Amino acid sequence: MESLAPIAYLVSSVCFIMALRGLSHPESARSGVVYGISGMTIAIITTLLLVNSWFLIIVGIIIGGSIGAYIANKIEMTALPQLVAAFHSLVGLAAVFVAAAAFYSPATYGILTPENDIKLISLIEMSLGVAIGAITFTGSIIAWGKLQGTISGKPVNFPHQHKLNAALGILLLVLVFILCGTQSFTVFWLIVALALLIGVLIIIPIGGADMPVIVSMLNSYSGWAAAGIGFTLENPLLIIVGALVGSSGAILSYIMCKAMNRSFLSVVLGGFGGEDNAIAGVDNGNKQAKIGSAEDAGFIMKNASKVIIVPGYGMAVAQAQHVLKEMADILKAEGVEVKYAIHPVAGRMPGHMNVLLAEAQVPYDEVFELEDINREFAQADVAYVIGANDTTNPAAKNDPSSPIYGMPVLDVEKAKTVLFVKRSMGSGYAGIDNPLFFADNTMMLLGDAKKMTEEIVKAMD
Repeated sequence: MESLAPIAYLVSSVCFIMALRGLSHPESARSGVVYGISGMTIAIITTLLLVNSWFLIIVGIIIGGSIGAYIANKIEMTALPQLVAAFHSLVGLAAVFVAAAAFYSPATYGILTPENDIKLISLIEMSLGVAIGAITFTGSIIAWGKLQGTISGKPVNFPHQHKLNAALGILLLVLVFILCGTQSFTVFWLIVALALLIGVLIIIPIGGADMPVIVSMLNSYSGWAAAGIGFTLENPLLIIVGALVGSSGAILSYIMCKAMNRSFLSVVLGGFGGEDNAIAGVDNGNKQAKIGSAEDAGFIMKNASKVIIVPGYGMAVAQAQHVLKEMADILKAEGVEVKYAIHPVAGRMPGHMNVLLAEAQVPYDEVFELEDINREFAQADVAYVIGANDTTNPAAKNDPSSPIYGMPVLDVEKAKTVLFVKRSMGSGYAGIDNPLFFADNTMMLLGDAKKMTEEIVKAMD
């Protein structure tokens, strides 16, 4: 079996590559999932055939699989981002445990020199893997807390924060250098402890508006941690899969930062999370927001020629995607053109809105990204904004003092009428007030997104 293992791992790696390719588009996502499952099945079976003792592995699979299946069945779609962050933390922790096992039992992993010292290259790989894994673990826990609401979404800043992070980073490299020379158990655990601390410090200054990027970035970290440990274990599959996850996560993070007009480095260093400097209120020139009803909204939309729906996290929280699809079907039956506009960072993670709309069986050809739909708002009779606050905030275009200034947003204010569904007039997740609420062409529909949309559907029947 040992001679066939590299071939099996290669087939598994190809399956994972095909999985990423499939998941790049909604229409091929199902086949991507099938490829991913197939690749993991081949990898697990191959690994089991290479070991002598199956008991602990089988027990681990049963326990872990049972917990995973239970969580997957219980988790709400709105909690998917924090679930992803939590799973990233486990990948990082696994990298720490595997590195520790290799460090304490190097003979088992065949990384000893003839002089019974751990190979230098293995020490370097091990150090990088354990450091990145520990950073991923605590960083993901902080991200989970911010997404879950157990930790404030506002950035936590203190004097000389960046200088401290830089100093700790340098100290971490020094400890890695010392470990390579001494192979000290104490130094190994100092690296782990310091990396755990750095993981906390690089995430707490990042505000809620950046969480989608952070989830993607931590996904990349978990991949590089796995790749580092893969080199130590001389496992080609772990190296390939880790590199795939690491590179794809990094590319996605870069794309999202570009969509937000932010420097990726500034996000990592906590440079964007400036919600603490957000304006306390909007200068609306003594204007009063227009508060409308479901009947008003139903009448306006039934008499429209083109409606663009802009979903946001408020839709996810209210689980309004199904009734939203019902409303769109009624409008289309009346001859109204309906499209959906998705901002790259809408929700709490990349693709969050796309998944929810797909769950409601919204046709893929009706869903458009920002760069493809923005020019159409000027021709739209109605922009129906359902829970999307920060991604529609015009302050990003015309208020240099705003923390989100320069971030591309959806041009909903260009529609003839903006129907804005929101629980209250409060600010969004980034803590920034939205002047669009007081625009002449905006009608606020205050209430639960699902209930409000259900009332609109009744009004149109």
